[in-house]
Amino acid sequence: MDIEALKRELDGIRIEDNPAIVQQRSRDFYWYSPVLKRQLEHVTGDLIVSPKDEAEVVRVLAACFSHGVPVTPRGTGTGNYGQAMPLSGGVVLSLAEMNEVRAIAPGRVVCGPGAILADIDRATKAHSAQELRLHPSTYNTASIGGFIAGGSGGVGSINFGGLRDFGNVIRLRVVTMEADPKVLELSGEDLHKVTHAYGTNGIITEVEMPLAAAYDWVDVIVGFDRFSDAARYGNALACQDGILTKLITPVAAPAPWLYFKRHQKFLHEGLSVVVCMVAPHALDAFRAFTRRERGKVIFDASLVEDRKGLPPAYELAWNHTTLRALRVDPSITYLQSLYPFPHQLDLVERVDGLFPEVTSHLEFVRFDGNITCFGLPLVKFTTEQRLDEIVRLYEDNGCPIFNPHRYTLEEGGMKQTDEIQLAFKRRADPQGLLNPGKMIAWENPGYDYRSGKTFLFKGLER
Repeated sequence: MDIEALKRELDGIRIEDNPAIVQQRSRDFYWYSPVLKRQLEHVTGDLIVSPKDEAEVVRVLAACFSHGVPVTPRGTGTGNYGQAMPLSGGVVLSLAEMNEVRAIAPGRVVCGPGAILADIDRATKAHSAQELRLHPSTYNTASIGGFIAGGSGGVGSINFGGLRDFGNVIRLRVVTMEADPKVLELSGEDLHKVTHAYGTNGIITEVEMPLAAAYDWVDVIVGFDRFSDAARYGNALACQDGILTKLITPVAAPAPWLYFKRHQKFLHEGLSVVVCMVAPHALDAFRAFTRRERGKVIFDASLVEDRKGLPPAYELAWNHTTLRALRVDPSITYLQSLYPFPHQLDLVERVDGLFPEVTSHLEFVRFDGNITCFGLPLVKFTTEQRLDEIVRLYEDNGCPIFNPHRYTLEEGGMKQTDEIQLAFKRRADPQGLLNPGKMIAWENPGYDYRSGKTFLFKGLER
């Protein structure tokens, strides 16, 4: 790679080549996994390039194609699987400057890929009392393009499912990686070629997302002496169609007491909790339902005058649960599992307590139209062999694992490649220069992408 020649060709576009800064911005939250931390610690790009608009993206991709330089797109680097890490060096394409909110209308917003999720919501709430349907726990720092290309769901998934579901992304503009880059408009089923694809088959330059009515969500924590009761309450609450919630997160003892430090004055040792976000108009119904289910409201933000220093509920949930545990105990990591409907509660009880080093953490969601839950259990890491054994035992007990200790699309179990996906990759990135090393089926033509493994984002052939 002739990086100096590339830099000359990109004159006028913002470039960063300080090795320390390039290394820092070549990383994401891969360190959540001790396995990926060992495997990817050495990874760095050669150059950070920060286009300010789509025309500059086209120019960068054309230049990199002519010089044979790999390109790895990056939002704000909040992903956990090494999605934005340049395994082959080259250019790290930062889209942070493409952050404008371009249009807001009833039910939809159009913005640049670098727009921060919380900033989008501030704009849509001020304009028309609307908000994004879904966001990860990294709401205040994650970009919309990074969420689409590397995420799967999060806060709001109890109502709307995940990014895999039709309707949760409306439209994308995507630039191809070839001698004369094309700008594609994708909608409908074509969106699934690009969602959760780590930027391996095109660079997102514009996003159109659906909006929902915005509420001043109220954070509530409900306590239980037994985790099984917390899980059953969470499932029952999720099935209450008349009670509008945005988050239902059961977390088993001792995690709340040990790791939710700023809320500790509301907790006690041995308490399992369900962290919720409730619409204000649903609070009376929520409280009545909780009394009926023998839950105890131990924190209700609407009744607490001084909330200074308390993180929002979503920063106790999803992968922020893991982050809070890591801050206290650096040996903690996590897994991602599915408890398939309709046996989710039986499966939760089957695996809870099966492993002495695992603490249960659930997120209730709508999945293929049914209420069920994902697990993001906290795991005290000892060895890779033991971690693999825990994964195997989860799957042997009927709980598929989406493995966050793998950096390829297929091995993590998130995205299934198939011939349609590969054909689009050949069209959009004929030299395989986009985020190389992340799609096994491209790197290894003999790879069996028809595997019977459970994938969150299924292939497109059917």
